[in-house]
Amino acid sequence: MSEMKPSPVVLIGDVVASRAAGDRSALHRELERALARTNERVTAVEPLEVTVGDEFQGVYATLGAALDAALRTRLALRPTAETRYGLGRGDTTTLDADRGIKDGPGWWAARDAIVEVEELAGRAAFGHVHTAYRIAEGKDDPHGLALAVEAALDCQDHMVGSLSERSGRLLEGLLDGMTQRELAQAEDISPSAVSQRVRADGLAVLVRSAELLRELP
Repeated sequence: MSEMKPSPVVLIGDVVASRAAGDRSALHRELERALARTNERVTAVEPLEVTVGDEFQGVYATLGAALDAALRTRLALRPTAETRYGLGRGDTTTLDADRGIKDGPGWWAARDAIVEVEELAGRAAFGHVHTAYRIAEGKDDPHGLALAVEAALDCQDHMVGSLSERSGRLLEGLLDGMTQRELAQAEDISPSAVSQRVRADGLAVLVRSAELLRELP
């Protein structure tokens, strides 16, 4: 007997403190570029798009793809602004395609997740936590996958939030498959300097973590 196909995963993201941005038009353009970059790299059921204000959302066939999209978008935007993400597994429907209005248990699970991230951000010890995952109410999680993913995300978020701007670019390049030599040329630094940052900042660990999470169904 074949296993049931998993429900899709909804991703809701928003820009942190966007109202305080000095140039909101420039920020919006950067957001659009970051979403386009992620959409080129991650296959989606419904690609990421801006919905209301500086909030954006997309739908993915697998949890791994949604997690990959969240990390890549955060890295692409991080030099300009920080972002937070709520991921929810469950069915979703589109009420208004033009305005990107969705409904359904998956969408509400993602909404609950991003609200929790926002609440955690108010506690200094969790300032780097920017991503949460929830399963829609009524969906089973017999092996505790959601808890394991949540633990991995907390650690990944803290490491990413602790990176310098340059190390963030290096991580983004590594995720795109660039070699350390290619990254050194792009950053105009020596290959040994790249290697030192990869080791000291745990970039190889972050890449391995992202690769493993990407395989989740």
